[in-house]
Amino acid sequence: MSVETCGKLLSRLAKVRPCLLPVKIHCSYARRSFTSDLKGRQQIRPLDGVKVLDLTRVLAGPFATMILGDLGAEVIKVERPGPGDDTRAWGPPFVGKESAYFLSVNRNKKSIAVNLKDPSGAKLVTELARCCDILVENYLPGKLEEMGLGYKHLSEVAPQLIYCSITGYGQTGPQSHKPGYDSIASAVSGMMHITGPEDGAPVRPGVAMTDLATGLYAQGAVMAGLLQRQKTRRGLHIDCNLLSSQVACLTHIAANYLNAGKEARRWGTAHESIVPYQGFKTKDGYLIVASGNDQQFFKVCKVLGMNDLAENPKYKTNTLRVQHRKELLHLLSERFLEESTAEWLRRFEGTGVPCGPINTIQQVFSDPQTFPPTVYKQRDVSGPRGPSNAPK
Repeated sequence: MSVETCGKLLSRLAKVRPCLLPVKIHCSYARRSFTSDLKGRQQIRPLDGVKVLDLTRVLAGPFATMILGDLGAEVIKVERPGPGDDTRAWGPPFVGKESAYFLSVNRNKKSIAVNLKDPSGAKLVTELARCCDILVENYLPGKLEEMGLGYKHLSEVAPQLIYCSITGYGQTGPQSHKPGYDSIASAVSGMMHITGPEDGAPVRPGVAMTDLATGLYAQGAVMAGLLQRQKTRRGLHIDCNLLSSQVACLTHIAANYLNAGKEARRWGTAHESIVPYQGFKTKDGYLIVASGNDQQFFKVCKVLGMNDLAENPKYKTNTLRVQHRKELLHLLSERFLEESTAEWLRRFEGTGVPCGPINTIQQVFSDPQTFPPTVYKQRDVSGPRGPSNAPK
């Protein structure tokens, strides 16, 4: 594709609206190395000069492409004409006309509305793919192939393209035809089975951890793809899915079963193999105490004024404490109820025992360690949607 053709194509994006941050789009026919032609510029980011075509929606895909944007890539988000990404309407709360949910995973992007079922829309996306480095999509397997936008087709016209597919269950297998939803994948993967109170029902994690983990895997795979392309001079197809990502995150839980046949169970905030290592209710809130070795346990007893527990033969080692978990935790829980969270934090300060409050979200963003005042910047999120090529 000539420079002139590319320029005409991207001129159609003149009305593209930044979701949060203003970013200029450039497209060069010559493939760029990562930063070699950017020398002399200040504050060069890792992915400056890299272009991403984002055909994803909802969470896993947008989270992955947002990270790429945070690292400096130019991200062009393609949405359906009219409502756009489903999450634009997921509210309240709203910031202007956009949902807070949508904005949370779509910063550092520009958005255009394209009807991919229209041949002219598919042609536009094909032309964009020719001058982009990365394409990320989360359609059902086979859907983009029907539109002429699958990896096989685009790799012929854009051999440099790193094409990342995010699905529920992968490209093959008996479940591959099904759409991917975080809560379903969390359940099927066993994540919900190990999450929740010890004697209660399975619980969905408070945020969509399966989607987020998949987005992180996808982003990491794309970064590795960029490095591989430096060696091979060709793009590649990345297959990333919710189920595999969440199963991979089971780590030692999976290893316990695969190596020892040990079925997992729910432990609430507690740890299966370490005691005390969990949350405790205080006079006004909750506190997590993570006593990872015998010395730390002895220090916990000293802070609580319960040195007799440290001297009790039943609690001398972690193995013994695990065996006598129930009675020990009952004694500790009764003591933690006698003081406020702040008071316990004060007493544990400097002891070397890991501990921390279970914060509300308001408390999280009031903590100067988590959210320094200099980080906050208000962004203008008003403005029209990008151009659309809806069917005439």
